[in-house]
Amino acid sequence: MAAADSLLFSDLPDAPDFSIENKLLSEGRSAIAGVDEVGRGPLAGPVVAAAVILDPDCIPVGLNDSKKLTEKTREAIFLQILATSHVAWASLPANIIDETNIRAAALRAMTLSVERLPAPADAALIDGKDVPEGLIHIGKAFVKGDARSVSIAAASIIAKVVRDRMMKEADRHFPAFGFAGHKGYGSKAHREAIEACGPCLLHRKSFSPIKQMLER
Repeated sequence: MAAADSLLFSDLPDAPDFSIENKLLSEGRSAIAGVDEVGRGPLAGPVVAAAVILDPDCIPVGLNDSKKLTEKTREAIFLQILATSHVAWASLPANIIDETNIRAAALRAMTLSVERLPAPADAALIDGKDVPEGLIHIGKAFVKGDARSVSIAAASIIAKVVRDRMMKEADRHFPAFGFAGHKGYGSKAHREAIEACGPCLLHRKSFSPIKQMLER
């Protein structure tokens, strides 16, 4: 992290906590959803967003930014979240990403995940800089939100596990690309497979280097 970033985020807690949610609860909110997405960067596969309303009296232990957890730990906490919380997720495939753009697709998936919650949310804590248009009346964005809020951290875990499972399933249908290993990100082996085989239905054809290859 650059020095400027270190100063900017010097107020981050050692681990995400429930303080943002507690403040909203004290103001009269009752169903606070954490919202996060994964899959903006890969060359293939969907973008997946998740929304989680935690039970304040039964918060799973170990919640953190999904990127800071091992796969085994994520899977274990994933099950705890499902057992104790209101959870929903949504995904948008590569062709929708190509028709719009990855930012628009990610924000749309976030909105859909909140709309699909089994109980309506009256507040949404969103990871990142943008509040989706569909959540503008209940949403607030938090840069590095998965390091600040356990609700956002829980959403990051749900989205990450769901997307990873999708890409493992994709590997069964398109074994030449090795999706189970890199989950669609632009690893050397993945780029070489694209060059050798050409893109498949899961590839984002608006992304470089796939777009450049198709324009040759």
